[in-house]
Amino acid sequence: MPSRRPRALGALAALVALFTAGYLAPYLLPTVVGRLSTGLGLGPAQAGLIGSILLLGSASAGFTLAARADRIGPRRAARLGLALMVLGYGTAAATDLVPLVVAGAVTGGFGSGTATAVAAAAIAGRPDPHRASALGLLSVSATAGALYVTLPRLGGGHGLPLAAIAGTAVLVVPTTVWLPDGRPRPTGHGPGPGRQVRGPLPHRGAGTALAGSILLWSLAQNALWGVSGRIGLTQAGLSEATLGLVFAVALAAGLVGVIGAGALGSRLGRAVPIGAGTALIAGCVLLSSAAQDAASFATGEIAWNAVYPVVLSYLLGLAASLDPHGRWAVLVGSASSLGVACGPVTGSLLSEAAGYRGMGLTLCALLLLAAAPMTTIARRPLIPGTPEQPIAPVDIRATSPLRPPSRSSFRLARPGRG
Repeated sequence: MPSRRPRALGALAALVALFTAGYLAPYLLPTVVGRLSTGLGLGPAQAGLIGSILLLGSASAGFTLAARADRIGPRRAARLGLALMVLGYGTAAATDLVPLVVAGAVTGGFGSGTATAVAAAAIAGRPDPHRASALGLLSVSATAGALYVTLPRLGGGHGLPLAAIAGTAVLVVPTTVWLPDGRPRPTGHGPGPGRQVRGPLPHRGAGTALAGSILLWSLAQNALWGVSGRIGLTQAGLSEATLGLVFAVALAAGLVGVIGAGALGSRLGRAVPIGAGTALIAGCVLLSSAAQDAASFATGEIAWNAVYPVVLSYLLGLAASLDPHGRWAVLVGSASSLGVACGPVTGSLLSEAAGYRGMGLTLCALLLLAAAPMTTIARRPLIPGTPEQPIAPVDIRATSPLRPPSRSSFRLARPGRG
């Protein structure tokens, strides 16, 4: 009889890889939007709108699959999502025709959302959802960070970052053999892949409030994330290569942040990291949006990206704890993606109307507004009858066969992230 440990590690590796592929587009959002603007001759608002359309496709996939993923099967759904990513992002990368770029962005975004939904639902059914989420954030942060360093050296044009996302999806396809295959059994007990999910959503009030709050939380941060590249280039005076280096260091800081969150574990609960972390993020948003030089811009971006994935990992763990079948994890993740989708165009419109500093003040207020309900929900006990899963420390050597290179935490952070 084959050992269960290799299979368990393979399943974890598949989830981490799928999480990375699904979240990579939001993490690369600044360079995607920036290159769409310069490479296709689009205005900032037009490029931001395409970025929002891409991420809206991702959000729509999550909402669509939240009630249907259990009928499809994780392996089949994951492969469908990855195929759509390759087709959509590959098409958008290969053409300069704006309508085809938009169509490819929508298709690729739906594929990203499908991959993310499968990963989120499966992670929620694990005994250690926080650990698995943290490993996914570590992987996507490292991947995005490496791409931020590499892409400026490969040339300009809008196609490179989109092709990189499509290529990542291709690399993830072989790992899907570790995911459960086929349709779930019509009966069964307990969470996890392969079980038919029945019954109403538990903890509806807390779940709905968390979804609404994380939508605002993601929107505020990705409004800044979507225009960070332009702030660095035009207001802080950085070159594209230096800007890419700042983003890479910022995402590396996200790696450190997630590892620190894993080491901290449940000592402070979830409420303190979520509430205090969001307040710190609001301060970083103010600093980055008002930056007039490289030092202040880099400080704001690096500090922000160090804290963002920490808070996100606790939010993902909180969503997973609301329903062990993963339905709230998928819905909350989709709400986050919807906020991410609205971020680029929101940031572009706010910056054009009020300037970068005015945009920063508005987004700071929005983050503080979202922090209150999220912190309140994090202080509440879990659903009666659902055991709380402890937030275990992240031990990459013991739990992940995919050691991240030395964020993306992106990702996001993140993002976008989100």
